[in-house]
Amino acid sequence: MNSPMFSRTASQESALQTNKVLRNTYALLSMTLLWSAVVAGVSMAMNLPRPGLIIMLVGFYGLLFLTEKNRDNSMGLVFTFLFTGFLGYTIGPILNMYVGAGMGDVILTALGGTALAFMGASAYALTTKRDLSFLNGMLLAGFVVLLVGMVANIFLQMPLLSLAMSGMFILFSTGVILLTTQNIIRGGETNYISATISLYVSIYNIFISLLSILGIMGSDD
Repeated sequence: MNSPMFSRTASQESALQTNKVLRNTYALLSMTLLWSAVVAGVSMAMNLPRPGLIIMLVGFYGLLFLTEKNRDNSMGLVFTFLFTGFLGYTIGPILNMYVGAGMGDVILTALGGTALAFMGASAYALTTKRDLSFLNGMLLAGFVVLLVGMVANIFLQMPLLSLAMSGMFILFSTGVILLTTQNIIRGGETNYISATISLYVSIYNIFISLLSILGIMGSDD
């Protein structure tokens, strides 16, 4: 006799937990994006050099590992801001390169495109009743293709390959936003730090990829 009441209570608690994770994720994501923008601005003002491949890989994957390892304790937040701050620093030299080439409008266009892609994917994931779990297999395959493509592009340095890779990164990252957001809503993702990092990296990749595409197209003119 208490079963229906218990079921309703459990369902309400689950909904409250989901809303809390979603709220915390978006709050932390907003703060990390603002923090990255500040660090990128400082990096531009100080004209800091672009980090080499080794520093980029060690910084990215090292801080990403430490963030995920500490996602269930307070140090997770510290490493979250260190990770997003590091990526903010890496954006600064890239933006300076575009500004120096007289392509400041490309930066604004990429920002607008990134915002539209994120809001569109998030809105769809929040409202659709369709199960997006089928994206798991596609994203795994896409990750392998991107990995091979990145390694090939290090040696080949072909504009067309860079263009194709950037396009794939946008599709891949949009898929991650869709899947991560729906996982939060359906209770599959219960850690807001992990969710924030997934969304942040996706936004970062979309922005950098749009910059690359627009830069290549602009330079052809």
